Amino acid sequence: MQKDTLNSGFSDKRKFRYDSNKLGKRLRRQVGRAIADYSMIQEGDRVMVCVSGGKDSYAMLDILLSLRRNAPVDFELVAVNLDQKQPGFPEDVLPTYLSNLGVSYHVIEEDTYSIVKDLTPVGKTTCPICSRLRRGILYGFADKIGATKIALGHHSDDVVETLFLNMFFGGRLKAMPPKLKSDDGRNIVIRPLYYCREADISRWSEIKEFPIIPCNLCGSQENLQRQAIKSMLKDWDKLQPGRVESIARSIRKVVPSHLGDAAMFDFSRLDISKLDFVDITDLGGEPIKSSS
Repeated sequence: MQKDTLNSGFSDKRKFRYDSNKLGKRLRRQVGRAIADYSMIQEGDRVMVCVSGGKDSYAMLDILLSLRRNAPVDFELVAVNLDQKQPGFPEDVLPTYLSNLGVSYHVIEEDTYSIVKDLTPVGKTTCPICSRLRRGILYGFADKIGATKIALGHHSDDVVETLFLNMFFGGRLKAMPPKLKSDDGRNIVIRPLYYCREADISRWSEIKEFPIIPCNLCGSQENLQRQAIKSMLKDWDKLQPGRVESIARSIRKVVPSHLGDAAMFDFSRLDISKLDFVDITDLGGEPIKSSS
């Protein structure tokens, strides 16, 4: 009986290692592919990795450090945390973790918590004001330390959630790009987790035992629009696995001629006399030459 128990324990540990290695390889492969597909990191880049204390940014830093060891290009990683002076924020957690990693890091101390609380009307969400303040501070600091890229920990689920948020509440077909230039033109923002699912990141966080620091601003709010979208996608994952991944892929395969934005596609130039062929591929056929 004792021997069977020992064998079972050994088998469980072996399966855990196997599953952990498999997940780690998948995440590294997805991040590496996103970096390559969108030219996120080049030779000599100094990448400022924004680490909030949440699972996503921890995972992003962990995977980037792993990829850097065997990367075909040489680049530098600098971890940066914005201490927003939230009540009860454990100031020692991130410096201790980052020091143990041996990674270069900075902690920016700015009391944005008080500003957000003062400026946010009662009953409204803190996210819009908080995100603008954080973005401005981080962009400015990136310029100060000579960072050529700013890495944010948004994943595939964030991208799809943002798509539906903009569709449902903003009337726009807009999501999160994998790479963008800041409005002032001074910074390039990258999202290395662009192909990664949140469930995989959550599991990786548990395996790696990251010292998670909860956010007392957005994390404590109820009835957020994003939470409603997140719940909808979670139900879809259960009802039809693969649907969310399909939506994420559709963002990367846009056909302007089959949407309705006249600024993206010049519908006014469509004229039967000017067509060289009739394209029926969308109906399952092959393009054929017109009789004219």
